[in-house]
Amino acid sequence: MKYLLWVIGVPIGLALVFLVVQTLASERVEVIDLYTTDEMGEMQATRLWVMDDEGYQYLRVGAEGSGWFDRIQANVEVEVGRNGTTASYTVVQRPDKSVRINDMMQEKYTWGDTFFATVLGSRDGPIPLELHPVI
Repeated sequence: MKYLLWVIGVPIGLALVFLVVQTLASERVEVIDLYTTDEMGEMQATRLWVMDDEGYQYLRVGAEGSGWFDRIQANVEVEVGRNGTTASYTVVQRPDKSVRINDMMQEKYTWGDTFFATVLGSRDGPIPLELHPVI
């Protein structure tokens, strides 16, 4: 019985520690709310890191993509909630700024960026997404 408790308890404990570290890594520095529209026309919220550079805000998606990025590709107009304000933007892919935005995100998000690069794979090939205000 004691062995069974260890066999069950250790993986559960490790999973809880991982979830706490993941939450700390992702939420301890600035996070914005990205609102995209799915194929059913419903708004989907995603919490993401953001970087400011040369008058624009940037998001970053991995080379393998994600659900929120798929929704952006289907509809480039999004809403972003930041600092208590929500505004509309169009999204422009800027792969030419990949190294710069990666370096800036590493500086801003420090060990959290390293943690996710380690868990999810390297930061090779990410795509910076430049946000242009809708006027």
